[in-house]
Amino acid sequence: MLLRHEPPFKMTKGTSSFGKRHNKTHTLCRRCGRRSLHIQKHTCSSCGYPAAKTRKFNWGEKAKRRKTTGTGRMRYLKTVNRKFSNGFQKGTAPGSKGPKTA
Repeated sequence: MLLRHEPPFKMTKGTSSFGKRHNKTHTLCRRCGRRSLHIQKHTCSSCGYPAAKTRKFNWGEKAKRRKTTGTGRMRYLKTVNRKFSNGFQKGTAPGSKGPKTA
């Protein structure tokens, strides 16, 4: 007669456990827009909000590259280079040569 050891209940961590997951841990972050704001901790795992400084680490070199200056619109900074080459002029309209004298 063959005796087999079979556990009385099935201990599974897989398929049956996944069906019980219906509450979200993270929600949208108001600073970076990613779904990384931990609801209970109220801290963003991507940018570190509400901390004043943006979260970044040297071990995440590629992540820093994705978030750095130049990856977005640069609404203000893209005009600074042109203004710098003209010496930050102000008060004159572009292309104006002043009043015409007869």
